[in-house]
Amino acid sequence: MNYNIRKISEGEHSLLQDFLYEAIFVPEGVPAPPKSIINQPELQVYIADFGKKKDDMGLIAEVGKKAVGAVWVRIMNDYGHIDNDTPSFAISLYKEYRGFGIGTDLMKEMLRILRDRGYKQASLAVQKANYAVRMYQKTGFEIVDENEEEYIMVCRL
Repeated sequence: MNYNIRKISEGEHSLLQDFLYEAIFVPEGVPAPPKSIINQPELQVYIADFGKKKDDMGLIAEVGKKAVGAVWVRIMNDYGHIDNDTPSFAISLYKEYRGFGIGTDLMKEMLRILRDRGYKQASLAVQKANYAVRMYQKTGFEIVDENEEEYIMVCRL
């Protein structure tokens, strides 16, 4: 599949609402939550006023002219928060574009950008049952903590 990865533009920050919803892990056989779930404060930290802080960075994957995936980072007090110097990852793809390596390439490109900007590490939280755990490990993330449902993972840059 041919795709392009590029920086998100200011006028596209609203796309992150769709991709935040797509990032919610829904186990097999469980109904998806309503889209309004992204309005909860613990999820709004990922997208509220995105682009206004110096540590906000995002990339879009597109097929043709259609945005099919996104990865974005910011320093925030989210599920994967490590400290106030470590950006937290959010990533998602529309379902029909998963499994083609697009997510891996988005992760690798964002890790390269963070490394080039002098960050020492990046973090994320992922539900233990999420198939993406393996992809995160392949891109350099290691499990550093866990709770009943999630792993906290860090990639040293």
